[in-house]
Amino acid sequence: MQKTIAIVGAGLGGLTLARVLQVHGIAATIYEAEASEMTRTQGGLLDIHVETGQVAVRAAGLYDEFLTLVRPGEDAKRVVDRHGTILSDKPADPGSARPEVDRGELRRLLIDSLAPGTIRWGHKLAAIRHRPQGGQDLTFADGSTTRADITVGADGAWSKVRPLLTPAKPLYSGTCFIEIALSADDHDCQASVAAIGGGTLMAVAPGKGIIAHRYADGHVRGYVALNKSEEWMRSIDFGDPAAGLRRLADEFDGWSPLLTAFVTESDAEPWLRPIYALPVGLTWDRSPGVTLVGDAAHLMSPFAGEGANLAMFDGADLAHRLVEQSDTEAALAAYEERLFPRSSDSAGRSAQNLKVFFGQEAPQSVVSLFDRF
Repeated sequence: MQKTIAIVGAGLGGLTLARVLQVHGIAATIYEAEASEMTRTQGGLLDIHVETGQVAVRAAGLYDEFLTLVRPGEDAKRVVDRHGTILSDKPADPGSARPEVDRGELRRLLIDSLAPGTIRWGHKLAAIRHRPQGGQDLTFADGSTTRADITVGADGAWSKVRPLLTPAKPLYSGTCFIEIALSADDHDCQASVAAIGGGTLMAVAPGKGIIAHRYADGHVRGYVALNKSEEWMRSIDFGDPAAGLRRLADEFDGWSPLLTAFVTESDAEPWLRPIYALPVGLTWDRSPGVTLVGDAAHLMSPFAGEGANLAMFDGADLAHRLVEQSDTEAALAAYEERLFPRSSDSAGRSAQNLKVFFGQEAPQSVVSLFDRF
């Protein structure tokens, strides 16, 4: 009899895991806290790497559909200093091995590929425990329960599954993001939009930055980055968004108005996004029937561009181990043996790149980083 598999979280990692299992005739159920896939927006663009993310897409049998989501020309990158002086200007690469796609569109592709009923929306995990006779009992916030022979935590930074494996918790990196955006019909900021170039603009300096991406339809999304304590960031009252944004803009005194306009004129809900990370090189001992994928396993800053890619690769790799080995514990052990070194390498690069972007050598350090590619 097939073992029951519970996947906690309908992010890219959990969805990829379920899809690859289904390709091989193995059913799994995803339990997702959000009420529906439309509960919140899914962020901006992702560059999907040929070595990781695209491997997962192929394993899911969705590569041709994936190609229809690629946004050619949006991988251009421009680095400027606080005056707006261009220091590096990398044009788009039509043959890029890391094409850009919209996260929400990629997630929709994976959701639509799953058998009806695979995802149980509105199931926020409240507690999980090992059963003495094997498997796990899962209890959800609405009081419902289920049992599983195998449980995979794909539930992100604050995973409720992770404590079954390790007491490790995410730590604040010292950098916080605040989302910014401009609509395509914002005629007052056209000079600022033009300054972006064809893809992503990175205006960085020690301890701070303004990063903005220009989409093909003309709208702009990005974030302000500041190296500040969590207490300082949370002291900003965004109850009055305009006033809160003006306070953020004060941190960029002396910067070009073309750059600060991205802050003062933003029409995005100014959510705080503190950047957390799990310890680099995190491992855990084997715990029967349980493992992790994606941010639940190796949360890191976005500055290696690997978070989503690794999550999808994790999902595909775990699925293959479960398909190939009838012994569940051997399959999970084989998966984790591969997981730990690859996540450690990426997490280490991510932590280093975060320092490159906002350290004392910025922005020249960022120019040097892109010159190496």
